[in-house]
Amino acid sequence: MQIGVGHTLPAQNLHVFQARRASFKCRQPSPLNPLTKPNPCSQKPLSSACFSTESTRQHLSNLEKLLQKTNDAEPEQVITKPPINGSIGNKGKGLLEGLNLSRIWPETKAAEEMSPRHLNRLQRLLSKSNMEYSPRNSLGSRWREYHGCNDWSGLLDPLDENLRREVVRYGEFVQAAYHGFHSNPAMSTNQAPLPRHVALPDRSYKLTKSLYATSSIGLPDWVDDVAPDLGWMTQRSSWIGYVAVCDDRREIQRMGRRDIVIALRGTATCMEWAENLRAQLVRIPESDNPTQKVECGFLSLHKTPGAHVPSLAESVVEEVKRLMETYKGESLSITITGHSLGAALSLLVADEISSCAPHVPPIAVFSFGGPRVGNKGFVNRLNEKNVKVLRIVNNQDLITRVPGIFIGEGSNQQQQEDLQKKQRTDGFGKVFNMIDNNNPWAYSHVGTELRVDTKMSPYLKPDADMACCHDLEAYLHLVDGFLSSNCPFRSSAKRSLVKLVNDQRSNMKQLYTHKSLSLNLERDRLRVSIPSCLPSPSR
Repeated sequence: MQIGVGHTLPAQNLHVFQARRASFKCRQPSPLNPLTKPNPCSQKPLSSACFSTESTRQHLSNLEKLLQKTNDAEPEQVITKPPINGSIGNKGKGLLEGLNLSRIWPETKAAEEMSPRHLNRLQRLLSKSNMEYSPRNSLGSRWREYHGCNDWSGLLDPLDENLRREVVRYGEFVQAAYHGFHSNPAMSTNQAPLPRHVALPDRSYKLTKSLYATSSIGLPDWVDDVAPDLGWMTQRSSWIGYVAVCDDRREIQRMGRRDIVIALRGTATCMEWAENLRAQLVRIPESDNPTQKVECGFLSLHKTPGAHVPSLAESVVEEVKRLMETYKGESLSITITGHSLGAALSLLVADEISSCAPHVPPIAVFSFGGPRVGNKGFVNRLNEKNVKVLRIVNNQDLITRVPGIFIGEGSNQQQQEDLQKKQRTDGFGKVFNMIDNNNPWAYSHVGTELRVDTKMSPYLKPDADMACCHDLEAYLHLVDGFLSSNCPFRSSAKRSLVKLVNDQRSNMKQLYTHKSLSLNLERDRLRVSIPSCLPSPSR
């Protein structure tokens, strides 16, 4: 049904209305409305208003080109989707993407780090109640591979998920050694120490033996008179670690064997620091090869007995023999793990127990931030005994570059092999070999390397100080986020940041320290306690 115009308008005004209606049809559609279609009338000559509209359209086109302009070195494909029902939210999202804030503010990557998703991830890592746990996969028949039988070939770059869990888990055993020592560092000089309780990070293990290290040097007696408050810092013997064995059937089945763990802490007393400085190479007492040498201070802490405690070497050999006899007939492995000084002593312990009895179980060392311990003769000695070593090294950690002088050592295994080939074809090869064998400062690293980098962490400052770069918790944080050498920090990292923030607040980026402060204040209001020990991502 059509309604005539003449029925609603007076006859004298009809021609005016028809003229105005025709002009409405010829108007240009709004350039801001993508749903309108071009009108054929637009081909006719434009009025002054149409020229203004054309100018507006040109400005919008230029703005769009400016926002979508990309870097020639890193071209990106921008895919634009048509808006759904003229959604304003989709238009706004496209505009923010076009602004590319990460390039305007590259130092902090604002577009990523200020995003709600990134801040929510930070809140999850700083919250106990929202902590996520990675499942413990069954290692089964592959346990020897994860224990280093093939020198972890194909598992390090990219880092295998199961190996990451194992590395972090063994690092937490070392943390338990630190906690156990600092809970009661003093030792009596008149009687043997009492059994010590250690809160192990894994309940499937039980502690079987406490280990002590003793320095062969001591401070003069007058030091105690001048500074009596030094206390345990000047004692010669100190608790340095423990032996634990897996005692849970389900965990033994998951791992594919019963695991014996030897965990050793890093330097804590003045006497241990003094031994660290005794950096000359000395011959290994049990070795028939005069070219096999280790650092004097490390060997002293390993071999020296105390007034009421046996030496570290004697305690470890005695306990390993006992456990081998107790679990005779079972599939066993021995895992030695340590940090800093403990990493150095781990190599000496591995050398000691590898020949303490016939048919010793497979031995693997997981060391964190370990210094060099011996020369190439010592490296060859461990290789001949089939001791497997995985060194976790922070690229900014100076401790991993001492002691000794850099001679004949590449930064990785491939560089060492290339250098050896060059020396064999070079007329100076014999000279280098003579220097390596006779120079008292010719140290060399041992084993396979997993290299991490403080600068890869989105939470730590790239110029973090030496203490942070050598800190064990920082090491575990970096391992938990490591994917491969050419990939950024993984977004699915699950390790809590609580301890890292508490211990290394000055080395954390301000964005995260401010956020953690606000979260701590909120927890205080809610009276939610923060755990002192970090949850393991392998739990």
